[in-house]
Formats: sequence, C-alpha cells, structure tokens
Amino acid sequence: MVTRLLMRLFIALSIVVVVAGLAWVYAVPPASMRVTRDGVPHLSPPVAHPVSGEAVALELLVQHYKSGGR
Repeated sequence: MVTRLLMRLFIALSIVVVVAGLAWVYAVPPASMRVTRDGVPHLSPPVAHPVSGEAVALELLVQHYKSGGR
C-alpha cells in the first residue's frame, strides 16, 4: 500500500519536473538554441548569391565570407 503511494508520488513529481523543465527551455531558450556558432539564426531562409543570384543557405554564405573567400 505504501509502496504504491510512494511510486505514484514519484511519478507525479517526475512529470512536474519534466514539464517545468520543458516550459523553462521554451520560455527562456539558451543562446545556443537561437544561433549557430557563426551567429546565423537556425531558422533563416535561403538568400540570393551576390554573383549568380541563385538561392543558397545563409550559413554557406557566412562561412564563405568569414574564411576570406576561399
């Protein structure tokens, strides 16, 4: 009887901790979840290549210009 009560209490406490943790990460996301190490937002749309005009990922464009065009 007591073990059932303790197990239910443990499960309820676990659920509360997990939901609170997920809500905290959603409300106040860490900086690493917003941008890459180059400072590019994770959810950025493709951009036009300056020379050819084709759509390329913003991350590739940033890496190209950060490396000096190599």
